[in-house]
Amino acid sequence: MTNLKKISIAIDASNLSSGGGLTHIVEFLVALNNSKNNIEKVEIWSSNLTLKKIKKYKWLTKSSLGFFDKNLFLRILWQTFILSRSVRARNFDILFVPGGSYSGNFRPVVTMSRNLLPFESSELIRYGLSAFTIKLICLRFIQLSTFRRVDGLIFLTNYAKKIILGLTKINGEFQTISHGINPRFRLEPRKQYKIEMYTKVRPYRILYVSTIDFYKHQVNLIRAIARLRIKGMNLELNLIGGSYKPALKILEREIKIFDPKNSWIKYKGPMNFNDLHTVYKNSELGVFASSCENMPNILIEMMASGLPIACSNRGPMPEILGDSGLYFNPEDIDEITNIIDTLVTSPGLREKLSKLSYKSSQQYSWSTCAKKTFAFIHKIARKKGNYA
Repeated sequence: MTNLKKISIAIDASNLSSGGGLTHIVEFLVALNNSKNNIEKVEIWSSNLTLKKIKKYKWLTKSSLGFFDKNLFLRILWQTFILSRSVRARNFDILFVPGGSYSGNFRPVVTMSRNLLPFESSELIRYGLSAFTIKLICLRFIQLSTFRRVDGLIFLTNYAKKIILGLTKINGEFQTISHGINPRFRLEPRKQYKIEMYTKVRPYRILYVSTIDFYKHQVNLIRAIARLRIKGMNLELNLIGGSYKPALKILEREIKIFDPKNSWIKYKGPMNFNDLHTVYKNSELGVFASSCENMPNILIEMMASGLPIACSNRGPMPEILGDSGLYFNPEDIDEITNIIDTLVTSPGLREKLSKLSYKSSQQYSWSTCAKKTFAFIHKIARKKGNYA
């Protein structure tokens, strides 16, 4: 990186407010600062809430307009008609739009493919004919149009690349660059104990961190664990994450059916990202039951936290977890039950898999992500000749 010419980067993060997108941009800027890149200047446009979560750097300017937090229509108008002029007026070499949607006319532009939900029809039908479905379909057309027009496109996984390239032709350059993981999640695998050692007072704690949504399949997980509890296993399920309201209603109904006294299903809602590593530390088994993901940060967090993992066999999950977990069809309750049963009753297998996944997680670092992302952005700017 030190051999690269100094570069000035404008970043449109106006549609990043939570989740992996926010984590990525925060960690990307931290890593850029730590790696002492040849950065001339960076300016980032986003909401006030997002900018508050980004540290101050001498080379970084944080800019916001009040409507970023409130008005989607005005934000789109700003991006289409004002952003490009602002970037040109400030003499930036390149525009980076990590959110995946761009309607302006400044060039060169690099963007990212983040959300696969709009592109997998089998997942869309879970929402029926709803406003949310229409929103996802619109997002599909907007992002495919963006991907075709930009000069550089970053994929987070090879699975995502395969899906998008199967839907449209990409005219610019593209590269797969995985997300990283914060070092505070790294925790050496712990000793694994027999399930008989866990009691009602000290149950075996199973953790699933993810938004409550139809394609996350929390309900199937509840039903599977309920079957195992009938066999006498002292299991506790901890669910953490925000929620899609229609899916949350169904989850709450299931909890009333299977655990009316709230003795073993613990839905704790969303949690501050800075505190999340403590939850992994206090769990025995990680589960990831989603059927649609682009780059599941939760999965690599579990891997780095030294947890044995039961995982969905859909999407990019096998690409990331490899041979260091056991897989199930997230729509098959029998499979989920059998896989969790196998792990819970096999401490030796749990120990082996947790060590493998912990070792595999070492390849994911924000430093590496930032280095590759910066090099790709620099390459596109240089190729397009925006500066000497």
